Amino acid sequence: MLHIALATVAEVDVLVSWNFKHFVRLDKIRSFNAVNLEQGYQPLTIHSPREVIDHGSEE
Repeated sequence: MLHIALATVAEVDVLVSWNFKHFVRLDKIRSFNAVNLEQGYQPLTIHSPREVIDHGSEE
């Protein structure tokens, strides 16, 4: 959970992780963000690397 806390406090744009068991799951992301909002922090965007990799531009 240290990754989530540090990303929240640092106000990162996106946390990218392969950790599908603990981080990259909709139910977990909703729980993290509920706590963040309750504590006065911004919601955290969490994606897998596949969701953020640019595979080149189409011309």
